Amino acid sequence: MTRGTTLLVLFALTVVGQALTPTTVLTTVDQARLKAVFENARPFTDLASAHYSILGLKLLGAQIPNTHMVKIEGECCQYERVEDNCNYVKSAVDYKSPESLYYASAATKALGNCQLSNSNAQNTLQAAIKDGVDVPTLFFVVSALTNLGLPVNSNEVVNALTEALKTDDSILSGSMALHIAAQLSKETDVKVIFESIEDLVAQADEVGEKYLQFEGDLGLTSFFVVGAYRLAGQQNKAPLIMEDQAVKFANYLLSRKHVQSPKNAYDVAAGLSTLGNNKYHIPVCITRESSMTVSSAQSKVQVRVSNVMSGALGKLTVKADSAERKEDGAVVLSNSALTAVAKDNTLYELDFLKTKAGRGFYTIEFSVAADKPDSRLIGLSGAQVEVKVVTTVNVEEVELSLEDKDQSTPPRVTKVQYPQKTGSNLAGDHHQNLVMKFLLKDKADNSAMEAHQAFVRLTNKRTKQEVIFVAEADDDHVYKFELDIGASAKEHFNSLSGLYAMDLVVGDALIQNPFAWNVADLQLKFPEDSATSEEKPNLYQPREEIKHMFREPEVRPPATVSTAFTGLVLLPVLILLGLWIKLGVNIANFPLSLSAIGFHIGLGSILVLYYLFFVQLNMFDTLKYLAILGTLTFLAGNRLLGSIANKRKQLLRSRLR
Repeated sequence: MTRGTTLLVLFALTVVGQALTPTTVLTTVDQARLKAVFENARPFTDLASAHYSILGLKLLGAQIPNTHMVKIEGECCQYERVEDNCNYVKSAVDYKSPESLYYASAATKALGNCQLSNSNAQNTLQAAIKDGVDVPTLFFVVSALTNLGLPVNSNEVVNALTEALKTDDSILSGSMALHIAAQLSKETDVKVIFESIEDLVAQADEVGEKYLQFEGDLGLTSFFVVGAYRLAGQQNKAPLIMEDQAVKFANYLLSRKHVQSPKNAYDVAAGLSTLGNNKYHIPVCITRESSMTVSSAQSKVQVRVSNVMSGALGKLTVKADSAERKEDGAVVLSNSALTAVAKDNTLYELDFLKTKAGRGFYTIEFSVAADKPDSRLIGLSGAQVEVKVVTTVNVEEVELSLEDKDQSTPPRVTKVQYPQKTGSNLAGDHHQNLVMKFLLKDKADNSAMEAHQAFVRLTNKRTKQEVIFVAEADDDHVYKFELDIGASAKEHFNSLSGLYAMDLVVGDALIQNPFAWNVADLQLKFPEDSATSEEKPNLYQPREEIKHMFREPEVRPPATVSTAFTGLVLLPVLILLGLWIKLGVNIANFPLSLSAIGFHIGLGSILVLYYLFFVQLNMFDTLKYLAILGTLTFLAGNRLLGSIANKRKQLLRSRLR
């Protein structure tokens, strides 16, 4: 029995440790940004944008302006005109479109003092409920009738909706069905539609075990959440949504809170407003309000406990169940109560350093309990907040020494007190080693510590050349830096003798006072073979500009060679002409037409162009002229070949006759 109880307790602790809570919250800053998105939608360009802007402002509790400015382009200049929101909605509505009536009726209802023509709207809306009507049209019709305060025939709507869902069972249609059913009379049997909530949730995509969404569509996810809880409230039944699923829906909507369009902003506001105030599931958000850094000057960790809309949840008891150091898993506190510091019971604080927590990164896990039991609150445990405890570091036992390599003389040790500098310059040459020892101590408990970054920087005072070395700590956390002056002369210092400033640079994410301390000035002298190193160019000086040199063109061959080559190229032409004369070529059939003459002149011109390219023209000019000559030659040749083909056809016909 005891063993079984132990296993049960361990299982319960595991489940609590894995409890899912919202990852963030819609802060007042986020809400102000969304309000700006709605306000910037004016002047309205379409009825849908006006609908989302007006309803979004109402959801966020902002005042809805009665008018907005419209820029008018005149003949002479641009000017502004005041336009009434109600008049815009009335002028933009299409009384023949159920969708347009839906947007207009929702906007006028939110404005409060604006009325549409109910007679025109009622005729269109009631006529739309007929056999074969689809789910979206039915949603627009029922919503518009409800917004206008007109009667809805619930039985007729349910019958039409049942038939429409048989042909369209998409997630969007299912979500619209939830909204439609929520607007019908309570006596209407919508059990099948209510039970479809579970089936729709099963089709949602889970991402990283934290988010639940429908096809990555913000509008569809928000629309479903609002419809599910709206119908649940109308039926007075808890929706078929698990608590962790509700939290995952909230996480997804919160992850999209940086949207910029009026529609997306409305989707975020509508979904989170529903999850922030309903009868069944209200996720509890625990977010860090104070800085992540905890120090002796600011030892308290403040967290804000609210709903997803940053709203108060009543009087609560908030506890830090544990605080675990990431480095070694050490638990520094458990079951510590936080103190309320705000009248609205949303802000709580914990004096974290009372636990004597040392420097490091910590994960604090919180749990919440309502003083008055509220079954709606979910995600009451497992919320985690990360903080880091920083400390002030002291530098102690700092020693500088120059030691002879052959140890012929004892080292000259100079002790330095932080943040002072040695009174006189130290001088060292290539026969010596420079040694620096120091100890870093945590000021809070005077314990030795190591820093993530500890460097020794040597800077040439004349050239400003910097050389940086890493200082490493031993097992006792004592830092030691040793420099072989002779061996490092060429590699690190370019054999440049002179006066160097020696700095100790210490930094760490957990150190509150990182510093660069000028410890001493060193006169370094490098080996004799680098005595002329002062004359060597400084590696850090700008170099001379490199000017690109194009390769010079190759020298042309002598004129005799090119002339002989040209003669050899033309020799076949001369031979051809001689053979024609000897054989007696018959040119009587040469057609004396414009196309024939143009074609042959074009061919000759192209050959002449090639010659000019060889002796004078460049490639670009040659291509330009070749395009012109080639086009004319092609047209003339095409026409010449066509005329020759026609003559052959006529000759063939005459012979056949």
